[in-house]
Amino acid sequence: MLNIQGIMKQAQQMQRKMQETQAKLGAEEREGTSGGGLVKIVLNGKSEMKSLSIDKSLIDADEKEVLEDLIIAAYNDAHQKIDTMMEEGMKEATGGVGLGGLRLPF
Repeated sequence: MLNIQGIMKQAQQMQRKMQETQAKLGAEEREGTSGGGLVKIVLNGKSEMKSLSIDKSLIDADEKEVLEDLIIAAYNDAHQKIDTMMEEGMKEATGGVGLGGLRLPF
């Protein structure tokens, strides 16, 4: 026979642990780079850009498109690292229980 109270208690504990993990991971930062490190972007766990660094050798009006592409590539690199960090953190918080592709709000 199922113990509904026990199941509810476990669900509440998992929810609390997931909320704690989300808050912790939201404060984490990851750096993405492109152009051999000439462009660097740091994102927090909420994918908010915290810093952008561009090597001055890239600042040339004739190379505007290259610089734009490098910035996008660095952002995408950092964003992928944030996604990986979040997936690993949530897997740990849920004890390996899959969330069925559930995307978190950040």
